[in-house]
This record gives sequence, C-alpha cells and structure tokens, in this order.
Amino acid sequence: MQPREDLGRLISAALDLAIASGALALETTPEVTLERPRDEGHGDWACTVALRCAKQAKKNPREVAQTIVDHMPEPDFVEKVEIAGPGFINFYLKHDALQNVVVKVREQKGDYGKGTIPEGMRRVQIEYISSNPTGPMHVGHGRWAALGSAMANVMRHAGYDVSEEFYINDHGVQMDKFGVSIVARYLQQLGQADAAVPEGGYNGLYVNDIAKAIIDRDGDKWINADEHERMVEFREFGYAYIMDNIRSTCERFGNHFERWQSERELYAPSDDFWFNGRSPVEAILDKLREQGDIYDEDGAVWFRSSAYGDEKDRVLQKSDGAYTYFASDVAYHYLKKMRGFDHLIDIWGADHHGYIARVAAVLAAEGFPGALEVVLGQLVNLFRDGKPVRMSKRTGEMITFEELIDEVGIDATRYWMLDRSSDQPIDFDIEVAKRADDSNPVYYDQYAHARICSLLRNASGHAGEDNLDMDAVAAECIPADVDLSVLSAPEELALMRKMSEFGDMIALAARDRAPFRLTHYAYELASLFHSFYANCPVLKAEDEGLKQARLALADATRIVMAITLNLLGISAPQRMFREAEAK
Repeated sequence: MQPREDLGRLISAALDLAIASGALALETTPEVTLERPRDEGHGDWACTVALRCAKQAKKNPREVAQTIVDHMPEPDFVEKVEIAGPGFINFYLKHDALQNVVVKVREQKGDYGKGTIPEGMRRVQIEYISSNPTGPMHVGHGRWAALGSAMANVMRHAGYDVSEEFYINDHGVQMDKFGVSIVARYLQQLGQADAAVPEGGYNGLYVNDIAKAIIDRDGDKWINADEHERMVEFREFGYAYIMDNIRSTCERFGNHFERWQSERELYAPSDDFWFNGRSPVEAILDKLREQGDIYDEDGAVWFRSSAYGDEKDRVLQKSDGAYTYFASDVAYHYLKKMRGFDHLIDIWGADHHGYIARVAAVLAAEGFPGALEVVLGQLVNLFRDGKPVRMSKRTGEMITFEELIDEVGIDATRYWMLDRSSDQPIDFDIEVAKRADDSNPVYYDQYAHARICSLLRNASGHAGEDNLDMDAVAAECIPADVDLSVLSAPEELALMRKMSEFGDMIALAARDRAPFRLTHYAYELASLFHSFYANCPVLKAEDEGLKQARLALADATRIVMAITLNLLGISAPQRMFREAEAK
C-alpha cells in the first residue's frame, strides 16, 4: 500500500463507524479523496470529504470533520491530524511512514507502483500511427508513435493487458495513385519527360527513389509493358519499400506492435469461424443487414448510424460498387472485438473528430456500446531557435520523422513529444531539444539518474567501470538492514514524499491516458534529488550510518527515475559526459 491508500482506508473506516453509530446521518459512505496541500506546513495529505457531505449530514463541515476524526482508529503511521479552514482534514505522517517508501522501492524495484485492473476492463487494444503506406512517416506520426507506446507502457504498469496495433491503410484508390506516380517517375528517369504524376498523386522525392530502385532492379523492362500490369507491379514494390521504412523507423523509435493489420485482409475470405469463409467486410455487413441496420437507396448501401447517435446515416458501398473507407472501419473494429478486447483505444489526429460518432455508432449496432475511446492529438509545430521550420534542409521538402530523430535523438524526441497533453499542440524547438545542459529537461532528468549511479559506483569501489548491474552495486555498499530513521532533513523528506506519490500518479495517468504526467513527475523528482545532493552530502556524510541511509535514499530515487523514464520509452543512462565528482 501507498500512504495515500492507507489514509483513504482509514478515513473510509472512520466514516463507516460514524454512520453506523448514528453520529453522521448519511445513507452511504461518500467517496474519499486526498490531495497534497499546496503549503507543506499544512501536512502531507488533505481530505475534503467533510465539506462534500456536510449538507447531507445537516452539520457544519468542521463538525463533520471532527466527527470523522473522533471515529478514526489511531494509525501507527500518522504523527498528527488537524482540522483546518472550513473543514479540511490535514494529515501529518510520521517520518518512518515516508522512510518505509525507500524500503518498498528497493524491495520491489521495477515493480514499484504497479497496479491491478479488474477483469472485464483489463484487455485493451491501442491502435496508433496507422499511416498510409504511400510515403515515409512525418513528424505528426512521430507524436502518435511516442504517445501510443508511452500510453501502453503506463497502462501496463497500472495493470492493464495492452496490445499495440498498427493499421495499414493499404486498400483503395490512393494505392493505385501511388503506383501511377511511381510509373511517372520511372518513365521520366528513362527519358520520357512528358510522363506526368496524376492529379492527387504523390510528388515527394522519395517517389523518385522508389522508381530508381526499380530501374536498378529491372532496367527499362517496364517501358512498353501493359499499363495496368505495370501499375500493379510498381504499386506493390512501392508499398513494400515504404512499409520497410515505416517498420524500421518504428523499431528504431522503440515501438513494438503485436499486430500489423492490413486493410486489404478485411476484404479477403477468412477461415475464422465467425466469418465462415466470407471476408470480414461481407460478414459484418450481412450481420447488420439481418438486424435491419443497413438499407439500400439510390443504388448505394447505407448504415443507419443516426439510430445510434450519429448526426446522419453513412454510406458503406457507393453506387459504383466501391466500398467506402468507413466500410473498412466497420469490419476492422468488429474484428478487434472478436479478438477478445474489452476496450478499444484509437489515437487519431484532431482533424478526424467528426469521424468518431459513426465508428462508435457501428460498434453500438454490433453489440458493443461504449467500447470505443478515441484520443485526439493536436499538431506538432517545428522550430529552430524560435523560428518556424517547414522544410528539410537536405531535400527541400517536409521534414520526415526519421530526419528529426537523426538530428535530435530518440530520447529527446520522445520527451518533447510527450511533454504536453495530447489535446494541446506541441511547439518543438529542434535546437532546444538538442541541448546537453540543465535547460533541457530530458538531460536534467537523465543526469539525476547518472549522478546517482556515480554515487553508487564510488561508494562500492567501481568508479571506473561501465554497464554495471546497479542493483548489485547498490547491494554492495548499502546494508540490508540499513537504518533509515536518520533521514529527517527537509530535502530527504521531500524526496520520499515524491516517491510515495508514484503509484497514484501511475494509476491516474493510465486512467486519463495522460503519459505527459510522467514527464512532469520525472522533472520534479530530478529537481528534488539535485536539491538533496546539493544540501545533504552522501559520501562525505557526518558518519557511516547517515552515509548508508542517504545512499539508500539515492538508490530508491534511481529506481523510481529509471521506471519513469523507461515507461516513457526514454533511456536511463548510468553515465553522462558532464558527470560531476560524487560527494
């Protein structure tokens, strides 16, 4: 248990006793919430339950607060309880309650802060990036790459069973236009200057690269070939070329998808028992038609999405027989549910806001109301020293995501992509992200971890060694029965308080799909550690006992910092070039 959870149970027990004795006239026990007081002089935790239930209890909030306190079992981890203001209940923890956090962190190591989610809510699928295989990933895709994987990591730590998925939009006319665009560049490079990229085609320089690769492989073999056969060949070559690029970029950035779902597969006959040899699209449309949720009008096939909360009905199959993009989503989301997920999370760009209602409507019609959650993300604006950047210096075109991580690095790119809530745009300054000093928060956080590793190496006689098992190093210089009661300096208590918040922070970040909170937490933890380091000598402590206790506190901080950075997909280095002498 965390101190906050222990206090919550304590207050709930007091409310139950007060209600049972008749001291509080409440029909049910109200929900107990705790928060950190803004002023540390007001205690470690504050509870406002007395203010919230005073009206129902027909008492002054301070009277309610006093009644709760009077019925509270005497806890062994609370130093003092005070009633303040209009009815706040403030709790002051004993130092050993905070010191016990150090013990828990060092015992649980990477499992510290893990939670458990009830059955029926646990299996979650997160689909993100899902770009068309007609060009390399752009910077906006990079934001979804960081957000999706960090969200999955945080939710796993909170107890969810999470599967990450990339949906490949490889069906439809845009793929044919991609093929024709490659043909045009192929013919141009072989001397046919009048060959033109079609309207709505793809003009990026990468298309020239694909055409050049085909020439390197086949020469002029395709100049006089059947146009359709040539388009299909070039389309499939370009598709594989781009997917190789996307997969390698994702792998490099630390994204590991359990499934790469092709849109084309939704139109292919399936052996899965719930499709019975039909394609997923055919099967689900048959199901919806049998339910009366599909009708024909003006030669097209329509879904009655207005019956399920959408503003109007939607076309599934056009009068020319072509399926709409929506038809693919109808089948795809049904397939997700058939695979056994309790909840579906899609990460989309904010420009897709109007699309949410129709997908939610079809899931409701399929028997899964409320199964879809869409996280919308805003744009990334690139800057260099405060000036907008829109074009690549190398190509004169849009900067690709791969170019960004080439210049900035994976850790800094991830951090800056995650530092804000997804519903806020990001102003990403390339030069700021590259800085290797304390003005760059990712450097500041990583340096805290490296500085602790330096302390442990020096304390254990491994000063010149690298790539060590830091848990083993810590065990060499910190006794198993280390006395933590000497940790009472304000900087020491502040560090322990911050670590005691970790489990609650993870639970709330997972619940709210808000991994950006971990960037803030890491920075606050680093700041508190740097303050502790400056004011509380470790290796030069007054005596051996204090030195060992401070090493244990530093080691616990290292563990929590490493967990936080790793959940964000950011490395926790043992050594950095600006490593000061450990003290």
